[in-house]
Amino acid sequence: MAKHVLIIDDSLTETRIFKSLLEHHGYKVSIACNGQEGIEVARVCKPDLILMDVVMPLVNGFQATRDLSRNPDTRHIPIIVCSSKSTETDRLWAMRQGAKEYLIKPVKLPELLGVISKYAPGG
Repeated sequence: MAKHVLIIDDSLTETRIFKSLLEHHGYKVSIACNGQEGIEVARVCKPDLILMDVVMPLVNGFQATRDLSRNPDTRHIPIIVCSSKSTETDRLWAMRQGAKEYLIKPVKLPELLGVISKYAPGG
C-alpha cells in the first residue's frame, strides 16, 4: 500500500512540484493550503508523513506543527518543515514544536525524497 503524504503549503507552485514528484515515486498525496486546514485534514486522513510550510495564513506552520505533535491522534505522524525561513533560530523553533527535520526552500528534490523515505519508507 502506498505511503500517504500530506502537503500543507499555501504556495500552489511548491505544492504542484512536491505532489508531482511524490506521486511519480509512488506516494499518495493530500493537500491543505493553510495550517488550520492542514490540522483538520491530518486528523481525518492520518497520513504517514506531513510536509509543512511555515509562512501561511490563519495558522502558521510552527503553530500547526505544535498542535499536531501534541495531539494524541496525530503526534505519531512525522512532520518535515520545508520553509524559506533559513535562520538557525527558525530551524530550532520548528524542532522544538515537534518537527523531525527542517529543509530550506528551494528544497533539492533528492534531499526531499531522502528525508521522506527515512520517515515513510516504501512510497
